[in-house]
Amino acid sequence: MQRAFVSGLLAAAFFAVPAQAEKLRLALQKTGTTGWELAVVRAFGLDRDAGLELEVTELAAPEAGKIAIQGGGADIIVSDWLWVARERGAGAKLTLSPYSTGVGAVMTKDPAIRTVKDLTGKKLGVAGGPLDKSWLMLKAFAQKQGVDLEKSATILYGAPPLIAEKALQGEIDAALEFWNFAADLEGKGFARAIEISDVEKALGAKGDVVVTGYVFDEGFAAKNRDALSRFFAMTAKAKALIASDDKAWAAAAQRIGPKDPATLAIYRKRYAAGVPKRSVAEEEADAAALYGVMAEIGGEKLVGPGKTLDPGTFYKGGEAAKP
Repeated sequence: MQRAFVSGLLAAAFFAVPAQAEKLRLALQKTGTTGWELAVVRAFGLDRDAGLELEVTELAAPEAGKIAIQGGGADIIVSDWLWVARERGAGAKLTLSPYSTGVGAVMTKDPAIRTVKDLTGKKLGVAGGPLDKSWLMLKAFAQKQGVDLEKSATILYGAPPLIAEKALQGEIDAALEFWNFAADLEGKGFARAIEISDVEKALGAKGDVVVTGYVFDEGFAAKNRDALSRFFAMTAKAKALIASDDKAWAAAAQRIGPKDPATLAIYRKRYAAGVPKRSVAEEEADAAALYGVMAEIGGEKLVGPGKTLDPGTFYKGGEAAKP
């Protein structure tokens, strides 16, 4: 792998493949799980098997990927379906193929906190901000049970690492965290008091809902349908290997950094649980149901002018292949 760092922010990794292979340009967050999968792709030669040349630019933050896809600097990024829907509402022709259903949880060491009603009078840290999707769904879920969390609990917003640190220091009673920070806290003895996946179902979803997906332009997809199909099949194989093959997991785990074995095992378990298992139609139906909830509670600041999920948000050109 070759890497070129640009201004300390970007790193490009090029996978050597046969000259006739089709090139796909990916812009992906350096610390994301896509890095795990690409490590396995390289270790097992899955890119060669798929006849693909992957030109990967590693990014320091998710926003950089959005800029890359909007500016034509990448063919594929990973982002969430709500952002895609919002961009489509503004005229963009982006679309998404499911990547992960991985979602966080309310984490706590307080055995008295197991439901949203138990958060009354407590300090709750919220990773992200007032428009974080998990937070909006948790608020809507609480409201259905007669609880106004913003009035009944003390809410602290912050970046995921800050919220995790405050939870560890005991400065807050519970933390609504992203899935990977929740895994870290789980490894340190915190309990998953309220699963956001359960909240999604309570708000109308039929199953575990896709959170993020591979995002690309409709025009690119029309011209590269076969290459995309092979890309989806390749990444599906990498996902399956991470879940089932210890050699593959060892390659992936090198991207995580120093963690104790118990925490690494939690990461692997939660990652595997987040691999999408349903059809695109099922994912789209659930996303549409949750879109309505978030549009109602988050308004135009969150979803843009669209009142319903744009029907082109999910890519209909082919299912992500199962290995």
